[in-house]
Amino acid sequence: MRFPFLSLQSATGWLAAFLCAGMALSWSGQARAQGFAAYITPPRFEIQATAGQNTRQVFEIQHVGQLKGGYRIYTNDWTFNPDNSVAFSDALAPDSCRPWVAIERRELTLEPGARYRFRFEIAPPAGTPARECRFAIMVEGIDPARSSVDVGGRIGVIVYAAIGGAAPVLELSGTRVVRSPDGKSMAMMDVRNRGNAHGRLEGFVNGTDAGGQRMELAPADLPILPGETRSVALVPVVEDGKSAPDVRFPLIVKGNLEWGKNRLPLDTSFAP
Repeated sequence: MRFPFLSLQSATGWLAAFLCAGMALSWSGQARAQGFAAYITPPRFEIQATAGQNTRQVFEIQHVGQLKGGYRIYTNDWTFNPDNSVAFSDALAPDSCRPWVAIERRELTLEPGARYRFRFEIAPPAGTPARECRFAIMVEGIDPARSSVDVGGRIGVIVYAAIGGAAPVLELSGTRVVRSPDGKSMAMMDVRNRGNAHGRLEGFVNGTDAGGQRMELAPADLPILPGETRSVALVPVVEDGKSAPDVRFPLIVKGNLEWGKNRLPLDTSFAP
């Protein structure tokens, strides 16, 4: 049986003035900032969609407050800034695909410990050219006076929907060494995306520093959006309970990173 959905047009008008508790780029799925009492799983969707067809998805909200918790649910556009911070916007972006999105409901009240499977749909119009639809479904705490943990934050479930076979095309445009906020040197890759969907670098490569120290390195988990060049750190893989190695540059790196079914070969030296 089909259930009713609320389209974007019926859900507009909400103004976001609360603390953003996080985004899918680096979440563990739990948000407790400012007393926000919910687990959201999964925190990110990366799906395929077809023009002219509905795609239905589900995420779960678990209320972990000691009393009833109220939540407001709505969509936002978002931008990923050069410093890797995220800006959410209730206003429609010029190329927004939020008019294609329908959500199950706008408000929800949950008992302590209760779970709710929240449903949404994406319906790209027939004839939509290959592109990526990106938006966020915001889950925002309301009624703080009724909760012992003062529900008052929000979290955004990030959705990437590749329409018509949209895909990234990633290439390395440069390497450099930068200073991290703690003053240490860090290997950085500048990665360009010439495709029409976001991509992420994955995998491991081998490194040898100026002191002969060998290490395994992995790229930071960052989305590289279509048409942009993103700086992606290449950092040592550290086992639990151990400290990160003190890397002495230049650092020689060899191996292959991956994006989807493709490979990005690395055979380079990171030098200050």
